[in-house]
Amino acid sequence: MDAYKGAARLIGMSDAIWARHAHPLSVWSRMLAAPVIFACLWSPVWIGWYGAGFIVMAVVWMWINPRLTPPPKSGRSWASKGVIGERILINRKTVPVPKGYQRAAFLTSTLSGLFMLGFVIAYIRLDMLAAALAWHGSAVAKYWFVDRMALLAERMEDRHPVYAAWLAGDWSATLEDSDAAHESP
Repeated sequence: MDAYKGAARLIGMSDAIWARHAHPLSVWSRMLAAPVIFACLWSPVWIGWYGAGFIVMAVVWMWINPRLTPPPKSGRSWASKGVIGERILINRKTVPVPKGYQRAAFLTSTLSGLFMLGFVIAYIRLDMLAAALAWHGSAVAKYWFVDRMALLAERMEDRHPVYAAWLAGDWSATLEDSDAAHESP
């Protein structure tokens, strides 16, 4: 199983939750919450272990956020296309995607992970400036990932009817139903 599919399973992303997560409000509120989450991670340094509750709240926010919004009426916004593109990337074993997008996803995810590793090292050393720089480097790499996935969604629209349906805002279309229809005699 690849890392993208594993991460989606780990946080319980069903078709309905993916559709809700594609709402621009879900995407942007997660991105804009990043500085708050950064502050939550530093709270134990500032106020002791009482700050651990803020870390728990940040983790809960990241999990609950894609479940709070309704599915968007259209999948045409940059944020929605980014989420759709991520689903398309996860489905690449069934419907191949251009290699350049796979490389871009690997590169941006690797960069984000390396910056997060830098954040952890800086956090352990209590170097707030280095931690902040690494945190923001990871965020920029993630935004770059979303941008590449938005372009992937546009490129793949004509390659699978479900992808076109998602971009049109039809969230009832699922890959499982489509794959089953292609397998029946």
